[in-house]
Amino acid sequence: MFGGLAFMVNGHMCCVVIRDELVLRLGSDRAEQALREPHVRPMDFTGRPLKGYVFVGPPGLRTEARLRRWVRLARDQVATLPPV
Repeated sequence: MFGGLAFMVNGHMCCVVIRDELVLRLGSDRAEQALREPHVRPMDFTGRPLKGYVFVGPPGLRTEARLRRWVRLARDQVATLPPV
């Protein structure tokens, strides 16, 4: 769907690696909070941002701790959804 490597949790997309960026499913509230952080921008493929999803650029993923934090936030969000 996104042209990258997707990781699923309980049948839901959690995160996607596209080139050198990470797409995260954070839900509306967490995505709004994430957009206040450096290296984060709205996920936008068609000219309209997809609500609840963000891109994190390479500088935001430089350390293992940063990557783990982002993936944990997405995993925690997806864990709130019913299994598919």
